[in-house]
Amino acid sequence: MQELLSGLSPVARIIVSIAVTLLSGFLMTRFTKKLSLPNVTGYIVAGILIGPYCLNLLPETFVQGTDFLPDVALALIAFSTGQFFRMDALRQNGLKVILITLLEALMASVLVFLLCYFLLGLDLAFSLVLSALASATAPASTMMTIRQTNAHGDFVNTLLQVVALDDVVSLIAYGVAISIAVASIAGSSVNVKSVVTPLLTNLAALVVGTLFGVVMSAFMKKRSTDNRLIIALAMLTAFCGLCAALDISPLLGCMGMAMAYVNITDDDKLFKQLNYWSPPILLMFFVRSGVSFNLGILFGNDLSFGSVPLVAIGVLYFFTRILGKYFGAYLGCRMTGKDKKVTRYLGLALIPQAGVAIGLAALGARTLGGQSGSVLETIILSSSVLYELIGPACAKAALHLSGSYSDKLEDIVSVKDASPDGRKLSETEILIERIKAIRETLPKPPETESEDAFTGAAEEYISSYRQHAFRRRIKR
Repeated sequence: MQELLSGLSPVARIIVSIAVTLLSGFLMTRFTKKLSLPNVTGYIVAGILIGPYCLNLLPETFVQGTDFLPDVALALIAFSTGQFFRMDALRQNGLKVILITLLEALMASVLVFLLCYFLLGLDLAFSLVLSALASATAPASTMMTIRQTNAHGDFVNTLLQVVALDDVVSLIAYGVAISIAVASIAGSSVNVKSVVTPLLTNLAALVVGTLFGVVMSAFMKKRSTDNRLIIALAMLTAFCGLCAALDISPLLGCMGMAMAYVNITDDDKLFKQLNYWSPPILLMFFVRSGVSFNLGILFGNDLSFGSVPLVAIGVLYFFTRILGKYFGAYLGCRMTGKDKKVTRYLGLALIPQAGVAIGLAALGARTLGGQSGSVLETIILSSSVLYELIGPACAKAALHLSGSYSDKLEDIVSVKDASPDGRKLSETEILIERIKAIRETLPKPPETESEDAFTGAAEEYISSYRQHAFRRRIKR
């Protein structure tokens, strides 16, 4: 494949590489769906297979030339997450969810830092960045499990609120960690300024992103659906470009942009349209991350930052983060007076780690550079695959043990055991009535919400076109 691509022009190589990336990611999801795994896992595995350590289908210049993908993909992820930060919901949740989120996120970071820096003797920069990434949680697997089981109740509400706030904590932790790491690499002393500066930088990014959201909400008024999508993408990429020029993470600002937009306009249709448009970008980002997965150093023993084999670091990181998430959530629920079932099982549903962590790892690898950056990205990618393998099962177990859903038909839907004329129904007749009741509660199988949004856009366009044509006839 490499020999075939080398004989093509640069433009042809890029086009073919894009096609290979998209097709490989799509085909791998056909297998992961049968195993009830999220698409992210399939994308990463596809990247590993077409990468330099397996089939070697993509030229190295393509990977280097798409260095902008992590920024764009993370901007889309962060903007999509920001829609959940409605002021009315934040006021209703109070400080309890914030405290639980802080404890479960920071407990994982603290334990990973103690492991890497004090027990394994790794350098300060690497330990800080890896521990900051340990705080991130991937909501996709958990939310997919909630939809599949139709779970509900206080446990589910608390879980969704914690997951929504988790990425904010991880972004701030990453901003502080990467700034201190850069200072330590440069030989500068770590002081109060090196800690406060990244906090102020992220706060400034949040303020500027919020202003972008205000401007975007003003631009969106009385715009057609396609122009709204163009404006949203223009604002997102403009903000990403500004952050890249200043060498800061765009994630917190993109969240602020979405938060300002949704609270001003109360419009969620734009998010559905972006979610319909963004899958190819996210697919290419995760496949590219898999291509960057360095299998060569995963089992190597000649690492420059300690005598511990990388595979041992990865395994210890994997289990230490799980312990931090579980006991942090347990402590937070105990302190806020949550129900015993929520306290015991919330941590099990916070295990998955993918999107934000992988994106931040790509940014961290680019900042640290060299072998440290490559090792960082390798550990996060390999552990993310494992987390996504066990995450859905742990989330389903947590939902079941907390009593958020039941497998028994009588718990799912209740029906009368007698007919209108007073005749007692048989067990078969009661089962038929339950099946009918369940079918009535099932959603219709048509288009998804995102497709509905685009269908509405098409109908709006057709309607405006007909009105315009009608006016032209009248003028004639």
